[in-house]
Amino acid sequence: MFYRGYPDGPDGREMGAKRQRMVDQGPSFYGNSPGSSFMYNTPPYGYVSQPPPPFPVVRLRGLPFDCTETDVAEFFRGLDIVDVLFVHKGGKFTGEAFCVLGYPLQVDFALQKNRQNMGRRYVEVFRSKRQDYYKAIANEVSESRGSPRRNISRAKSYDEGKDLAEHTGVLRLRGLPFSAGKDDIMEFFKDFVLSEDLIHITMNSEGRPTGEAFVEFANAEDSKAAMAKDRMTLGSRYIELFPSSIEELDEAVSRGR
Repeated sequence: MFYRGYPDGPDGREMGAKRQRMVDQGPSFYGNSPGSSFMYNTPPYGYVSQPPPPFPVVRLRGLPFDCTETDVAEFFRGLDIVDVLFVHKGGKFTGEAFCVLGYPLQVDFALQKNRQNMGRRYVEVFRSKRQDYYKAIANEVSESRGSPRRNISRAKSYDEGKDLAEHTGVLRLRGLPFSAGKDDIMEFFKDFVLSEDLIHITMNSEGRPTGEAFVEFANAEDSKAAMAKDRMTLGSRYIELFPSSIEELDEAVSRGR
């Protein structure tokens, strides 16, 4: 079935919406370009021009500073989340984020969550625009690549804890785009020999990606060496890596069953 302006269907996960793909393809990702219109056959008068559907993105303000993509997905439970982009300034989270939804009608449902609570904080939800979302992506990419102090600003004890952790050959990844697949993770770790069977993308109880994954390396030496990829980007997202274990992996995977 062809949904107007959305040839891949209304499900955000099935749309294969990688943020980098949206940037690379620009407006054409959602099937139209600025100023374009759709032609519908309406007998007996022939074709009638209709405006394209709006880009389905909302902006959130007042998020908890420890907020994760999973928290946003839970806040918008029942909606199809294509992407969540947290906004940073000077390496610090501003409490704002952009959330791209599966199709335009879901924006109205998202707006009904305005001033509802996430934890102890009430969150404001606003309509937004494609241009604002793309500009925020550009700012995040620029900051992550051009400002090494973003990493330095984090507590040293946090990094030292990672350095001192025992390696068992398993790493946990956090901050993955919801649309990331095993092939994306294999490309991220392309310097290491991996198989898809040893990559585990965790799901919540509804079968949706949590933004985390576990990767089993050939040995502890490889997983330790792979920590050099900590906070490097996958597409336009920087990924955090943590030493983990088979036990933690099994527990996380079982929670999504």
